Amino acid sequence: MPAKPAVPRRSWELLSSDETAATSLAKHLGCPGAIARLLVTRGIGDAEAADRFFGPSLDQLDDPMRMLGMAEAMARIQQAVQDGEPILIYGDYDVDGTTATVLLKTAIERIAPKDKPARVTWHVPHRIREGYGMQTNVLGRAAEDGIRLIISVDTGIRAFAAATEAKLLGLDLIVTDHHLPDDAIGVPEALAVINPAQEGCPYPFKSLCGAGVAFKLAHALLAAAAETEEQRERLQRVILPSFLKLVAIATVADSVPLVGENRVIAALGLHELRNPVQPGLRALMEVAKLPLDRAPSATEIGFRLAPRINAAGRMDVADDVIELFLTRDSARAKELAEKLDLLNQDRRATEADALDAIEKQLDALRTPDGDYPRDCIILDDPAWHRGVLGILASRVVDRTGRPALILTHEEGQAHGSGRSVEGFHLLDALTAVDAQPDAEFAGGVFTRFGGHAHAVGFSMPSHFVGSLRARMLAYTSTALTPTLLSPPLACDAELDLDEITPAFWEWLGQCGPFGNAHPEPIFVTKNLQLAAPARLIKEKHICLDVMQNNRLPRFNVLGWSRNTNWVARCHKLNLQQGSSVDIAYRIKENQHPQFGGLQLELVELEPA
Repeated sequence: MPAKPAVPRRSWELLSSDETAATSLAKHLGCPGAIARLLVTRGIGDAEAADRFFGPSLDQLDDPMRMLGMAEAMARIQQAVQDGEPILIYGDYDVDGTTATVLLKTAIERIAPKDKPARVTWHVPHRIREGYGMQTNVLGRAAEDGIRLIISVDTGIRAFAAATEAKLLGLDLIVTDHHLPDDAIGVPEALAVINPAQEGCPYPFKSLCGAGVAFKLAHALLAAAAETEEQRERLQRVILPSFLKLVAIATVADSVPLVGENRVIAALGLHELRNPVQPGLRALMEVAKLPLDRAPSATEIGFRLAPRINAAGRMDVADDVIELFLTRDSARAKELAEKLDLLNQDRRATEADALDAIEKQLDALRTPDGDYPRDCIILDDPAWHRGVLGILASRVVDRTGRPALILTHEEGQAHGSGRSVEGFHLLDALTAVDAQPDAEFAGGVFTRFGGHAHAVGFSMPSHFVGSLRARMLAYTSTALTPTLLSPPLACDAELDLDEITPAFWEWLGQCGPFGNAHPEPIFVTKNLQLAAPARLIKEKHICLDVMQNNRLPRFNVLGWSRNTNWVARCHKLNLQQGSSVDIAYRIKENQHPQFGGLQLELVELEPA
């Protein structure tokens, strides 16, 4: 998609910190002052909190038995294992759902006696044929096959029809999920519902991903099965850290807040991903060109590993992912990993074709001043592949600074995904829109919907799309304020260039992993001089060579024209050698063997 300036220029807001606390923290840690100020602005204001932050450990994970429904779920699973009952895990087709399926299946098989292996199968829905959520016909087939216990992972919190059907079929249903319940109805009637977001659950951390919730159940089962001191020690030293590899991948991929328990999970799990032994995980990291001699970053997981896992559910069947992470056959693992890599290439091509059409639709929405209406962007086209709708919605949000709903049509039904901007609760918006009458009719528009504040999925009759547009326009007219659409750019600290050293970079790395709610820090440096004319990279990106006070060090500043046309911006500002600028940026490391080193990634640029 061509990058054109769309989002209004933002003011810069330098976050304030308690200087006394920052000075004390810098002294305690022996870290640069800017690192201490960064920590204080993010709520890490004393020595104890900083020590926990820089020393994540399993001890910082809360007791899974605090979750509502955990005891009932454990008792039923233990009974099924003891009696040799077949168990069906009902998963989902994305990274979160597939890894959760693998985690729980592995845990249940581990607690079974060696002379009586657990009988655990799984079902992951086909995105196109079945769609998201639990389907009653799948439960019927499971009952016919003799299954009496079904455990959902990363789905089920709004599966009221499925829960009713399970009861009629004589099935025991355990729901494990992290999506938000329906406040008006509550949770499905099941043997147990494990979801920290449900009303009445005392578990203190509410933002786990689906695999994180499944891991809590797995942890509880494994801990209960560890009877000797040796077994308990091995659980802590070997088994749980091994499980956290997949939980970390899901935590990063699902964009849950990387704070609190999620940050502990991500930090420990990414550390364990150094030189993985499991053939499938190793093969997938190899095709994704991730190094095997160090822990991958959250960015590498999010942009290189997760898309290949998701490609199976988007373009084909997600069962391949589960087989990949369960197989012990290196040749089969390589075959499956290469298949996922090819599917990801197909996904990228499909996405690129759709983005061309989206660009035309977005151009038609522009106001006379070149901006977009203060509204939720709703685009639809029957040619778009259902598997890439969520990605397309994210691209539109990045492109426009507006929440977006992207739909396609099949046989009279519209299927859609949505993504939002910070501060606009998209699931609340869909809930309100569904209940809001309009001139066309008074009923709800959605056949089904669910999700989070930032991401939703839904389906509806195609002829209701007009009502969706009208209702969303009415809702956003008051809910989407100018401040939400053009918030100030939050900058973490002001630096001089000579503060950006290898030691500073090492401290910054220890502050990760970065992600949702704990983003990569944005720094500001003012009154920089261009030491050379701006250089074009591939005709659309920009590279600036900057100095401060006309003295060393010099840094390359790279402006990637994805959402901002930096070439046009630099031309408009008439930047030349010697021009003075203020920049907001992230610090990056170029690992090229000849031209590597620290460099700056441009976020905003203004004349000094």
